[in-house]
Amino acid sequence: MRRLIFWGLMMAASLALSWYWWGPQGTHRVELDTTADSLLSAENELFAKVLKPRVFIFPQDHGPHPTYRIEWWYFTGNLQTDIRRKFGYELTFFRFALTPEQNMTPSKWRANQMYMAHFALTDVDNKKFYTDERFSRAGNGLAGATTEKYHVWLYDWKAEAINDSHSSIALYAKSDAFSIALQLDSEKEIALQGVDGFSRKSQKAGNASYYYSYTRMATTGHIQIKQQTFPITGSSWMDREWTSAALSAQQIGWDWFALQLSDHSELMFYRFRRKDGKQDNNNAGALFYADNAKTMLAFSDVDIQVLDYWKSPHSNIRYPSQWHLSIPGQGLELDISPLINDQELNVRYRYWEGAVHITGKKNGQAISGQGYVELTGYQ
Repeated sequence: MRRLIFWGLMMAASLALSWYWWGPQGTHRVELDTTADSLLSAENELFAKVLKPRVFIFPQDHGPHPTYRIEWWYFTGNLQTDIRRKFGYELTFFRFALTPEQNMTPSKWRANQMYMAHFALTDVDNKKFYTDERFSRAGNGLAGATTEKYHVWLYDWKAEAINDSHSSIALYAKSDAFSIALQLDSEKEIALQGVDGFSRKSQKAGNASYYYSYTRMATTGHIQIKQQTFPITGSSWMDREWTSAALSAQQIGWDWFALQLSDHSELMFYRFRRKDGKQDNNNAGALFYADNAKTMLAFSDVDIQVLDYWKSPHSNIRYPSQWHLSIPGQGLELDISPLINDQELNVRYRYWEGAVHITGKKNGQAISGQGYVELTGYQ
């Protein structure tokens, strides 16, 4: 899952912070438990659960789903200048419900929703990786999302639709050392992941998400690094998920692949890692073809071999750094390599999220591509 699963829950679990919300009875102090077990539990019956497929309605479903515990809007992309200088970027917004209460007295300041955003930029030529993060409650317009159109923001970082079909989205984010101002235009219709957008993470009822993507978005605009501005073009991928559940007790993390291939197809696949080291049968994904047709992939359809590792000088965590991905039933053999190894986000919850290059064969013919890989739960 692009942002495969309950990522944000794990991140929120790492925050040693107190948050305040204002309900009918006055001010309430909410402690975010610093242990992962509490927020990763799927036992809270007060939040809505993802139990079966549903009908998606747009633009409403581009907006927030506050009865669910967590959701995210996730953008990644590979960019280049006209002289082929390469960059990668990530801009992600998360919403957390601190309590399940919805019917609060209207107020600019009263809110039980927390937002978090991550922003990263990969400068391939200089082998530099820049990151930033932000947090805010949703009150008084500081952060939020709307159901009227695709629009999510945290302070001045934002993703906002610029056409009536909501398939063209403007991204803006600025940090002290780097910024992006991009326009993303979807080249394909919305892709529903899983079974009609119902993406199961384990066999336990409720351990699932609602999940859809724009798998290929033509991207133009500018990025800035310190005092240098670069006009760019490229391609992006957008993921949307919401849920109230979490990883199973045996699942400790995942490897997630979002790959755009040169034949205008895309591949999304995630595999979970278990504490006991056994194969997780909940690994899943899909191939999306140039004509928008889809083939679902189960754990037994895809073989992923790690070819190399990289040890982070920041955290001493050892991550996979090269993969061979094989789908025999599709005649697909792919070799996947990071554009640079050091794409570890050293934020509240450490994880690796990076731009990758792809070479390989499809039915004996050469194929290439680009994409993003996410690695979580490594220690």
